[in-house]
Amino acid sequence: MSMRTTTSASAAASAPPPIQPLDGLRVLDLATLFAGPMAATLLGDFGAEVIKVEHPERPDPSRGHGPAKHGAGLWWKVLGRNKRTITLDLSTSGGRTTLLRLAATADVVIENFRPGTLERWGLGWTQLAAANPRLVLTRVTAFGQFGPYAHRPGFGTLAEAMSGFAALTGEPDAPPTLPPFGLADSVAGLATAYAVLTALAARDRTGEGQVVDMAIIEPILAVLGPHPTWYDQLGHVQERTGNRSANNAPRNTYRTADGLWVAVSTSAQSVAERVMRLVGRPELIEEPWFATGADRAAHADVLDEAVGSWIAARSRAEVLAAFEKADAAIAPVQDVRDVLADPQYQALDTVTTVADPELGPLRMQNVLFRLSATPGAIRWSGRRHGADTDAVLTELGLTPADLRALREEGAL
Repeated sequence: MSMRTTTSASAAASAPPPIQPLDGLRVLDLATLFAGPMAATLLGDFGAEVIKVEHPERPDPSRGHGPAKHGAGLWWKVLGRNKRTITLDLSTSGGRTTLLRLAATADVVIENFRPGTLERWGLGWTQLAAANPRLVLTRVTAFGQFGPYAHRPGFGTLAEAMSGFAALTGEPDAPPTLPPFGLADSVAGLATAYAVLTALAARDRTGEGQVVDMAIIEPILAVLGPHPTWYDQLGHVQERTGNRSANNAPRNTYRTADGLWVAVSTSAQSVAERVMRLVGRPELIEEPWFATGADRAAHADVLDEAVGSWIAARSRAEVLAAFEKADAAIAPVQDVRDVLADPQYQALDTVTTVADPELGPLRMQNVLFRLSATPGAIRWSGRRHGADTDAVLTELGLTPADLRALREEGAL
């Protein structure tokens, strides 16, 4: 039974699942593009009420990123799910006042303006904390709130380059390689959601909010592993190895007889031995260098030839079945078409279907993990720009006259 749920868009605000772990948490998502908004999405997936605040004339650029259907940006449908959308120009007097009123009702504000921007608008930590001492202000920027690069413009691509990720990625004789998707932003989004929940746990103990300073250049460095420690202690700099590993072999992608690809990993010694028996080369197990992953990696040419030639003579289906029978680690190299048809992903409901009022049934990644007692849910997909402005501000206590005045000022 699935421990994640989805709800039709028509039931958006009126029928959330009865129990979600972040019910009652209110998040103001002021951020744009990916890292900050993704963190807000992750919180919304488990019950937080997320209010997406966008400029009246310049909405979140993610609405226009990538392919669209019938004028609706598909990336936004995923990134904007479980969010109520309002417009507010924070640089206006009315926008400032309204944001402070919203902040007084919120638990978390997530923003990604360049350092000093909120302060210039009179919406810095001093003003926000005065409006709500229990608030967690989450600031997501490329380089952090201080330091020599703090005021530079930056994106996840720069973090992928600066962190060492690009230098490690690609073939040894080829240029450093950047990922074809927002890797650093996504890692930072995950880290930001964790940071928010950590700050909220601290608030439960102290009764006071605080500022989260998330620099996108840092989480991706954290997930790269012990490279700084290796260099500090040994002067070791890992070079690009393509699909190979410096720590074990065979570890690569291999082409099958039907022109498809598989990936093999042998991080465990026992698995490496099973692979060599499977491919008919058990004598290699007796070589002195086969006993450790690093030594096997130094003989990757020999091992790749043994594994690659065996795989090249068989179809992918035959290869996968043989590896499974041998209890050896393998996976097909899949594109999105394969992912959607994969029986394991189907069993997990990893890609689920959401009813969207603009596009009808819409498939997207489900919530990130399963909880047995308080499952997360996709209650609705990304909504139109400013769809909930009047409803949210009316709930805040603004009158129709107040809304008209804010519109006349250009604040909405």
